[in-house]
Amino acid sequence: MWKGVVSFGMVSIPIRLYNATESTSKVSFRQLCPEHKAPISYKRWCSEGDHEVNYGVILKGYEVGKDRYVIIDEKDLDNLPLATAHSIDIEEFVPIDDVEPGLYFKNAYYMEPEELGKKPYQLLRKALEATGRMAIAKIALRDREHLAALHPNGHGILMNTLNWPDEIRSTEGLKGLEGDVKINPKELEMAKALIESLADSFDPSRFKDEYKEAVMKVVQAKIDGEVIEAPATPQTAKVMDLMEALRASVEAAKKSRATQKRVPAKTERSRRKAS
Repeated sequence: MWKGVVSFGMVSIPIRLYNATESTSKVSFRQLCPEHKAPISYKRWCSEGDHEVNYGVILKGYEVGKDRYVIIDEKDLDNLPLATAHSIDIEEFVPIDDVEPGLYFKNAYYMEPEELGKKPYQLLRKALEATGRMAIAKIALRDREHLAALHPNGHGILMNTLNWPDEIRSTEGLKGLEGDVKINPKELEMAKALIESLADSFDPSRFKDEYKEAVMKVVQAKIDGEVIEAPATPQTAKVMDLMEALRASVEAAKKSRATQKRVPAKTERSRRKAS
């Protein structure tokens, strides 16, 4: 989806970028006319000439005054007077924990070296691994310039676009964060015990997006003339002793984990009997 170079000091590494993620479970709905239940279609309409315009011939225009536009085509965008249009310029190297993923990280891209760039590419990857740092760079991508982070990923380098600082909203005004809350040391220890009882290494294969499956059940029920009842909405618990709630949560988590560990064992025994 993008071809250029990574500027690493005086070294230029020719690379290609590929989307690292894709949406596979998104549920799509068609917009329908309420009277005829037929799909709604949208026309690209020229208000001046009062006629429809084919998508393939539509021009891009930048408005410079009332009803005045400068026409910009793909060639103009390819010739932007911007270094980052065809180059990922590394600005600095920062500790890998310096960038907070929850606020800054956006889209992910695999970075593949061209044949001539394989050695400097692997040199950069190994140097990042050895120093525990990530590269902070800028790149012009999809009609705008992005801040980006480059970091090792397996045998390659992964690039994440980042939010600019002015795109991150302040927490000022969130009233629930105001004031000091006194935490009982015993409650803290019990909360830590709850976390430890559910602690594990991250394995994304354990998780499943169930939204599409739920929608399809509703669709099938409609076809069959059935009604599906939604599960009861969890009610906010009445005020209770926090320590008791934590203790009960720890016990429930331990029982749940014990059950999960026993199930594979039973399955294995069943498989042995079957063979």
